[in-house]
Amino acid sequence: MAPSQEVAAPAATATKEPSANGNGTNGTPAAAPKTKAPALNERILSSITRRSVAAHPWHDLEIGPDAPTIFNCVIEIPKGSKVKYELDKKTGLIKVDRVLYSSVVYPHNYGFIPRTLCDDSDPIDVLVIMQEPVVPGCFLRAKAIGLMPMIDQGEADDKIIAVCADDPEYRHFNDIKELPPHRLAEIRRFFEDYKKNENKEVAVNDFLPSEDAYEAIQHSMDLYATYICEGLRR
Repeated sequence: MAPSQEVAAPAATATKEPSANGNGTNGTPAAAPKTKAPALNERILSSITRRSVAAHPWHDLEIGPDAPTIFNCVIEIPKGSKVKYELDKKTGLIKVDRVLYSSVVYPHNYGFIPRTLCDDSDPIDVLVIMQEPVVPGCFLRAKAIGLMPMIDQGEADDKIIAVCADDPEYRHFNDIKELPPHRLAEIRRFFEDYKKNENKEVAVNDFLPSEDAYEAIQHSMDLYATYICEGLRR
């Protein structure tokens, strides 16, 4: 038997430490540690895949199954604002139209009802009475309680008067005659005055009951179905 031999331990491999400037010992840049890419949210990804453009609040937001009595509406102008925001129909974004020339502010949240169309080629306007202002571009459920016939520079520009269906202070109102007379006087005075310093004439006629509001909304829904939906099919 061969005499036992002491086996030498293998030489330790030197560990290369990066230099203070972030380079390896041979002067080459040290490789950055690899991190795993975050997983994509499948719901977001599928939504992007299905749509090539952002949702348009006029056309893509449903009016709701209970229209014309209770409906979704998009708020453009918050209660207490002197800035007149409005929908940019091309992009679907809310833009600044102007700052009011008169020393008045919007008495209540103001916007439009989606998937409606009026003779002025815009969706029907709605003034929503509720406790708090809301941000431009949000939507809420509203209940029609009346109609304010209005003539703006010789053209009809009627407004739906509504209450927020999810505001406990106002949701029990069903008709405009239930509102305090002073509240109606405030609304009338605002629309009579808000364009005076622009030398534009606005005439507000007597408020009409909820049945007239339902008819006006239904008519605007029918116009939308006739002109917008049929046009998209072509």
